[in-house]
Amino acid sequence: MQQQDPTNHYFQLAVQFVNYTAKHLFLTGKAGTGKTTFLKYIHRNCPKKLAILAPTGVAAINAGGVTIHSFFQLPFGSFLPAQNLPQGTQVNFFNSQSLLKHLKLNSSKRSLMQELELLIIDEVSMVRADLLDAMDTVLRHVRRNHKPFGGIQMLFIGDLYQLPPVVKDEENRVLHQYYSSSFFFHAKVLQEAPPVYLDLKKIYRQSDKDFIKLLNNLRNNEVKEEDIALLKRYYKPNFIPESKGEYITLTSHNAKAAIINQQELNKLPGKTHCFNAEIGGEINEHALPAENKLILKEGSQVMFVRNDKDRRYYNGKTAIITRIKGEEIYVTFPDEKGELKVEKESWSNVRYAYNQESDQVEENIKGTFVQYPLRLAWAITIHKSQGLTFAKAIVDAGDSFAAGQVYVALSRLTSLDGLILKSPINASCIRTDQEAKDFAETEPDSDSLQKSLKEAQRQFIHESFIQGFSWHKLFERVYEFKVDLPDRRIPLQSNALALLAELFEKVAEHKKVADKFLVKLEQLLITAEADGYHMLHERTVAATSYFIDTINKSFAEPLQLHIDSLIDQRKKAKKHLQELKALLTLFNIKILKLEQIVKISYGLKQGNDAAKILENMAADNMRTLMESKDHAPTKEKPKSKLPKGETMRISLRMFREGRSITEIASERGLAIGTIEGHLCSFLCTGEVSLEELVSPEKAVIIQEVLDRSTNEMKSSEVREILGETYTFGEIRAVISSRQKV
Repeated sequence: MQQQDPTNHYFQLAVQFVNYTAKHLFLTGKAGTGKTTFLKYIHRNCPKKLAILAPTGVAAINAGGVTIHSFFQLPFGSFLPAQNLPQGTQVNFFNSQSLLKHLKLNSSKRSLMQELELLIIDEVSMVRADLLDAMDTVLRHVRRNHKPFGGIQMLFIGDLYQLPPVVKDEENRVLHQYYSSSFFFHAKVLQEAPPVYLDLKKIYRQSDKDFIKLLNNLRNNEVKEEDIALLKRYYKPNFIPESKGEYITLTSHNAKAAIINQQELNKLPGKTHCFNAEIGGEINEHALPAENKLILKEGSQVMFVRNDKDRRYYNGKTAIITRIKGEEIYVTFPDEKGELKVEKESWSNVRYAYNQESDQVEENIKGTFVQYPLRLAWAITIHKSQGLTFAKAIVDAGDSFAAGQVYVALSRLTSLDGLILKSPINASCIRTDQEAKDFAETEPDSDSLQKSLKEAQRQFIHESFIQGFSWHKLFERVYEFKVDLPDRRIPLQSNALALLAELFEKVAEHKKVADKFLVKLEQLLITAEADGYHMLHERTVAATSYFIDTINKSFAEPLQLHIDSLIDQRKKAKKHLQELKALLTLFNIKILKLEQIVKISYGLKQGNDAAKILENMAADNMRTLMESKDHAPTKEKPKSKLPKGETMRISLRMFREGRSITEIASERGLAIGTIEGHLCSFLCTGEVSLEELVSPEKAVIIQEVLDRSTNEMKSSEVREILGETYTFGEIRAVISSRQKV
């Protein structure tokens, strides 16, 4: 699991808001405060059904998500919160009516939107207010829920002092009639449901107090004469680096960066090498995370575009190409000894889908992009440097054209010692958007955040009780199934029709009982604290016992019997069986939720802190999530085949990055057994050791069973002897290791 810093108070607060409340959250922070780390932590450790979105293709792939426009199937243009649209403009304006009229979402996408519990928007500084209102319109419509964003919790991540939204002049003239600014926080939906503002304070990138003070002044539009005087000391227009690979030039325009890189490459003697990326499945070639065609020479100055698990390099670290031997690339780092052989990296383009059988949101792999994580790096634009870290940089930002560019450029550096200014920086080219600054002043203090968290946790617990006893979702799912069934051609259709008719009648009956209990429950929750939650716990235990018994006898058992009756017809009734199993899963999940509510009510009765109760609840949900992933069927694979052996190499690289076998299977859309097979294949080459796949204690016992047999045993035979505490993957690994030459 991604680790969090236990000493980072605001990081921990943010985790609690996301995992243990339903409050919308805006997570921000200065450059280098760990916003990307937080996103990765939540992605791997949040028990909620979630999806990650970003405004651009590159940002989406780097965040491990999808673009906002592709997820919502939004038209390109501007959304207006108005009845009438302007005529005779070059801009495509649309409103709620025209958006929903032309909205084309398939049933899979609608199911996904209806089931989501958390939606994460990364790089939110670039998201416009009207785009957020368009998202809100779609979610309320699809989820049939009039709450903001259709009742989904939103997590916004970004730094408003960095790159702002892009709005053309003609768009801006019209949008300004409806929005105070183009920033996301001026969306109409956020006036109705403002997010909690939480600023990460701990800076990891810089430690120099003078440099941090300078950056804060740049960020807050509070530049003083002494700040300008300090920057002038680093103005060296004729500076030429003494050694290669030390400095990278940050400039405000693409053309400048491209010219510098090409000129420097042309100066190098020797052969030009071209490394083509390997693309499998669907990848947007206009939003690639690395170069499609990587052109290099020996002596080239390059920059890594990804972090390495073993910390040999990081996103933004510069190096020099020392050798190119066929498909092998070797680099050295400034002031470091030794040479590093660069390995290819794999990026995934994901598609989110809701799996009814497991009741989980899955990340299916639409495509993969495999390339060396390098790019030419004599120069890079300030825009593309966002999120990177440099030890030394030549900054050419004198003609910066966007608010925040000077701050972005300087904040990439770890210290002032590595700064060289190619062009002078004066007060006129240091601009921070006033709207962003005003919004930052709404940040609550730590005590207010704690108070808000406690109240939100209390509401979250109460809402868990209400959702647990609500039969609305079960009623709707059984009703839809019943209505669809007569049009299907399935084996034993008359039996299925009779079963669904009976189930619907019983669900409707128990929904009435549940609805009556919910009225009493609302009253109990209001007065529960007064009697130490004793009455709430007593009534919860009684109601839970009744409903669980009902679900088992009236729904789960009849469904399972019908599923068993179709076992010989599974080829003809494949889709029907999947839907039956999904319905059975829904009833089983209801049982789990009811059992969880008993635990919560008992914890409240015992006087346990709400945070501790919710932490236990989240841990239960995470266990359920991981178990469902372990038993998930093979997911969608890329349409184009990868080169022979490369798919196993991708699994190995991800394993070396620190991902578990379960995480690799989930990210790649493959079965766990497939990933285990990939890793086992590297036992014979020595690239993976047996100890990495099987504990030494288990390996010894498996070896003993294999040694006792005179014939070659199958993994299933060994499992039968040892029992379920030994996985097929562990057994296969030991068998594979015995074949090592």
